[in-house]
Amino acid sequence: MKILLVITRSELGGAQTVVVQLANTLCEQHDVVLVAGEGDGKIWEMVNPKVTQERCPYLQRAISPKNDILAAIRLRKIYKTYRPDVIHLHSSKAGVLGRIVFPAKKVIYTVHGFDSIRLAFRKFLPIERALQSRAKAIVGVSQYDYFNLIQEKITHNVCTVYNGLTTPDTSHIKQIDIFDKYDTVILTIARINKQKNPQLFIDVARLMPEYGFIWIGNLQEVTEFGELPSNCHFLGNLINAGAYCSKAKIFMLPSNYEGLPMVIIEAMSMGKPIVSSNVGGVSEIVRNDINGYALENNAELFAERIRYILNDKERYERFCAASLNIYKSELTVDKMVNGYLKIYQS
Repeated sequence: MKILLVITRSELGGAQTVVVQLANTLCEQHDVVLVAGEGDGKIWEMVNPKVTQERCPYLQRAISPKNDILAAIRLRKIYKTYRPDVIHLHSSKAGVLGRIVFPAKKVIYTVHGFDSIRLAFRKFLPIERALQSRAKAIVGVSQYDYFNLIQEKITHNVCTVYNGLTTPDTSHIKQIDIFDKYDTVILTIARINKQKNPQLFIDVARLMPEYGFIWIGNLQEVTEFGELPSNCHFLGNLINAGAYCSKAKIFMLPSNYEGLPMVIIEAMSMGKPIVSSNVGGVSEIVRNDINGYALENNAELFAERIRYILNDKERYERFCAASLNIYKSELTVDKMVNGYLKIYQS
């Protein structure tokens, strides 16, 4: 089977991690071509050499008639070159252009967090409704997304495949002194933008000066939030960021909307308790009083639950074991790939 994977951006991120995991697993038994657009190209460093790489710089998140036309032409040329059996689109912009350019009977479209459209860019919902029949399947990454797609009248062959991944490789991570400064580290991995709610992270850190709060993923200096508490550190963008979960006691993800965050799954694969915003499909894998807490965005509540987990060694170890068990039974890359293969072959 020849499979064409298409994603809008070539930088590191949740959807990109899914695509890299898919590509690297599928290429062991199938011909895989990966197409990615704008960004710093970091994902190419993570892709198996067996995967054919095609860059499409005109494929960009922002609407641009010129670039969108050029991207459509480029995508069509790639299609004619490889004649894939399956075309798997990831993220909304690739999802729109791909469903216009490619044969509908070959297209699978994964919506990585439907709230990014349903809540943040609702003006694009009519486009999603209009193009829903231009795909063999539309995939939500959580039951939350599935339900909201149906509620918004996107009902054509909608299904769910949970994200999955392999445990990050910790053998090549950098030695970063700030991790060793604290006995207990609370880690966040995310971009800095309104969606990810860095202010909540800072507010929780201020309430808990005895712990180190470390954020990985900011692409620029963090200056817009005023003076940071002394225990709050932003380390920038690191390759294989998920591997640094091994150095944390708890993984924290503040957010205003999500699909099914890969960073949470990475932390769970290392047996870490999770304290996260209760958004998107988070509560489907972060189960209150079992492996962590999915909470409303309130700094005092986050701090209370973090202390609750850490203040009892037996309780902490129970949460760690539960995270690892949920990962192994529900969120491995093999489980995700098998879910998609069933759709590809149907």
